[in-house]
Amino acid sequence: MGDLLFAVVNLARHAKVNPETALGRANQKFMRRFRQVEALAAAEQRELAEQPLSELELLWQQAKRELS
Repeated sequence: MGDLLFAVVNLARHAKVNPETALGRANQKFMRRFRQVEALAAAEQRELAEQPLSELELLWQQAKRELS
């Protein structure tokens, strides 16, 4: 796994992308989407932990559409 991470950081460097900035932005985007998934589930009074993976995927796709 470490070799893969090293290779991706090297790729970012060659693409003139700051890997720390890129990772931070990706984390922020993930957190926004996850909070949206939580909000969508709460609006329907559903517990995320009780949802099957297929339903979580639907909520994730909905959050992506709403936040894009």
